[in-house]
Amino acid sequence: MPEFDIVSPSAIQDGDATDAYFDRTVETLEAADRDPQVTAEVTASQFSDGGWSLLAGLADAAHLLEDRPVDVDALREGQLFDGGPVMRIEGSYLSFCRLETALLGFLSQATAFATAALEARLAAPDSLVLSFGSRHLHPSLAATLERSALLAGLDGISNVAAGEVLGHEAGGTMPHALVICFGDGNQEAAWQAFDEAVAPDVPRVALCDTYGDETQETLRAAAAVDDLDGVRLDTTGSRRGDFEHILREVRWKLDREGHENVDIFASGGLTPEVIRDIRGVADGFGVGSHITSADPLDFALDIVAVDGEPAVKRGKLGGDKTVYRTPEGGHRVEPAATSVEGEPLFEPLVRDGELVREFDIDTAAERAATDAERVEFRGAE
Repeated sequence: MPEFDIVSPSAIQDGDATDAYFDRTVETLEAADRDPQVTAEVTASQFSDGGWSLLAGLADAAHLLEDRPVDVDALREGQLFDGGPVMRIEGSYLSFCRLETALLGFLSQATAFATAALEARLAAPDSLVLSFGSRHLHPSLAATLERSALLAGLDGISNVAAGEVLGHEAGGTMPHALVICFGDGNQEAAWQAFDEAVAPDVPRVALCDTYGDETQETLRAAAAVDDLDGVRLDTTGSRRGDFEHILREVRWKLDREGHENVDIFASGGLTPEVIRDIRGVADGFGVGSHITSADPLDFALDIVAVDGEPAVKRGKLGGDKTVYRTPEGGHRVEPAATSVEGEPLFEPLVRDGELVREFDIDTAAERAATDAERVEFRGAE
């Protein structure tokens, strides 16, 4: 079997997916017979900056840290945060030193995906929104992407292997390639062959912009396939023009011909701004590049205490901290001993190497939706 350029799960678990200077650190501390008890925090920013992010990747991070002599507290998966720590690790430094690179990677990429997916979700809160972005990523990240999308409340995913990892069936209908295989002028043959071949529970959604005008192909599909569920428009940007106008015209002509029950599904480089513009006429959306192009959140892991005493690099805040959701929906970070009116967000994740929390995507998605409303998350405008 060919080998791909993919770091293996065992290498990640063993701490080998690390930056080389952590290997040098281990060598130095072991040679000096020094392994202090430390408190370390994972943060993206020290203070609130007005930008909310949706925490994801926590399940992978937790599995990386379990079975090691550490105690870990963290926000819940699906919690929104605005500055301050999202995780606190206590233990001997050498027990987790070489895990920092992978730990931050697990959190940074997934949190970016989840936050962008939440933006898309809230752009059309009453519509079907699906994750279409796995083709834009290295395939080893497919499950990370799709879990983050589901965590943000998207209604479905497209990547089959990721769905198997997550226990969530992937969905999808047809690409332009299927229509092209039947040739120009034979679109009906493609749509009908699909209708005859796929399982009854697969929605009958015809792709209607391969060769001809969207309105014409839509009406042809509605006539060719009995009980057509919907049409998808994925028109290339160079041919799109006023996409909202095209969708309205398609809706008008479908209704005029008695196809009021045929839904319109839009895809192709959609952003939250575009979704908001067309959500009044489209019934569903496939979102890809907006999610996958999100910049990874710049998480850092910093030691904030050594042997129980505050110790931190310049520009960072030393000592143990805790995080609260205030009654007004704010995000507040205070020294651990401070009494604050509000809901503490740090909860146990690992105790002496034992994972003490369960992870459920649906529960996390409910948390994300509730918290987004509570903090009035708007995302990109």
